[in-house]
Amino acid sequence: MNTNLVQELKWRGMIHDIMPGTEEQLNKEVTTAYVGIDPTADSLHIGHLVSIMLLKHLQMAGHKPLAVVGGATGMIGDPSFKAQERKLLTVEEIQHNVQCIRHQLERFLDFDNPVNGAEICNNYDWMKDYLFLDFIRDVGKHITVNYMMTKDSVKKRMETGISFTEFSYQLLQGYDFLTLYRTKGCKLQMGGSDQWGNITTGTELIRRMEGGEAFALTCPLITKADGTKFGKTEGGNVWLDPAKTSPYKFYQFWLNCSDVDTAKYIRIFTLFSKEEIEALEKQHAEAPEQRILQKALAKDITVRVHGEEAYNTAIAASELLFGKATTEQLNALDRDTLLSVFEGVPQFTVSRAAIEANPSLVDLAAEVGMFESKGAIRRELKQNSISVNKQKVGEDCTLSAADILASGCILVQKGKKNYYLLNVE
Repeated sequence: MNTNLVQELKWRGMIHDIMPGTEEQLNKEVTTAYVGIDPTADSLHIGHLVSIMLLKHLQMAGHKPLAVVGGATGMIGDPSFKAQERKLLTVEEIQHNVQCIRHQLERFLDFDNPVNGAEICNNYDWMKDYLFLDFIRDVGKHITVNYMMTKDSVKKRMETGISFTEFSYQLLQGYDFLTLYRTKGCKLQMGGSDQWGNITTGTELIRRMEGGEAFALTCPLITKADGTKFGKTEGGNVWLDPAKTSPYKFYQFWLNCSDVDTAKYIRIFTLFSKEEIEALEKQHAEAPEQRILQKALAKDITVRVHGEEAYNTAIAASELLFGKATTEQLNALDRDTLLSVFEGVPQFTVSRAAIEANPSLVDLAAEVGMFESKGAIRRELKQNSISVNKQKVGEDCTLSAADILASGCILVQKGKKNYYLLNVE
């Protein structure tokens, strides 16, 4: 093996529980391991990245990673630590989600390595033709209800109620592990700490039905230092799909993390070595206002998720608000990115015809309500505090089609911090 995987994960703070014998197994031979992902949406979010990074480190240590996309279990929904039952998805919705997730995983894992190339499996493939009566005869008889009731994920739902559908989830996940053990020699399942009960049900099935030995490893559930949920913003989840969370917003999420959180996240979500991280932390401590640690984290993860070009666009977008951006940089942004940057900024709509009929900035700004009066904007223009598309303008400023950015907007700025967007229709 290239590295000791367990020791690597330990210093990164990525181990919560580990079954005895797991480290010995990983040091003994190339081990196939899997992580399960239920396709409840057509994109992964950053909460999934922890499990994906487990697979990444596993592969870098010379072992073989499997990503099991739960086309079957996704039809039920994992009850683990959920307050109520999830909405059931249709087969068509799940299949669409599976394809989207498959595409995203390919950005992280090496699928072409002839020795330990990653594989994606869908548990719908081995469950779709398995008759219910056969399943409860073959599998159900090996796990007692008493055993299933001891799991924390079940106990926490007993007061509010848990359906038989969700109660059976751990049995289905356990059968996934058993199937992968039989068909691919998979001996390890990894996941979040809330999955420990489901994972150990799988190791128990393997022991009882095959007389085999399998292992479990879980990572901590990631939280913020202030106790709020990791990966959530006012707009909801931070998604990997750029159509759901723009690369600019994605970059900003990491850039705005606290120092305490960043010290934890940079170990979990990047591949920087211990020495590299400690060097960055030393630089950061000497000049915390420069946010060296946050910038290193944000760049690394944005490039891996969205690519270098999207990262550069995010940087250019950031400079619009906080730096000395140019008209050219502004014009290079697509509409979605521009609107992401200026989310919450007052927006006004004007037609091309109105600009052609009366191009005076004073008249247009007063007409759409950008300023309370023509006198107010004239005062700002006299004080040289108005910019159009990042260029200072004078009292006789007029607008034309040439001022309309590629995004279909015109950006007006008063002073350093006050922005207004003209949407041109």
